[in-house]
Amino acid sequence: MSFLSFLQDTNHLMLFAVFLLSGGMLLWPLVNRRFSPVKDVSSAEATQLINRRNAVVLDVREPKEFEGGRLPGALHIPLSQLAGRASELAKMVSRPVVAYCDSGRKSRSAAGVLTKAGFQEVYSLQGGILAWKKDGLPVEK
Repeated sequence: MSFLSFLQDTNHLMLFAVFLLSGGMLLWPLVNRRFSPVKDVSSAEATQLINRRNAVVLDVREPKEFEGGRLPGALHIPLSQLAGRASELAKMVSRPVVAYCDSGRKSRSAAGVLTKAGFQEVYSLQGGILAWKKDGLPVEK
């Protein structure tokens, strides 16, 4: 049985379509990150950006989370307000920005908002503040 005759059977065609679609969905995050202007950085890389390039540190967590501890010198704009408040950061558009949250998921979304707002060099802290603390780095209260 040739591959073409195999696909002519409706059941096989549907299974093949599901296989292609699910494979594409699994690969999409990898492809998207590869071509995204937003780069993930480790705690060590973020520290270098802060110390060597005067990066803006942006906490995008909600107020209660922010009050529990933050990276030293971090600015606070919750992700839910970022699109409307990005203009507050306009004077810093030439500096790199390191966005972070608890685990790194919200910060990738925030980095996308910042890129759309004109920031050229935007980073997302991998693992968020949890990874920062795990690495033994300082946190302000």
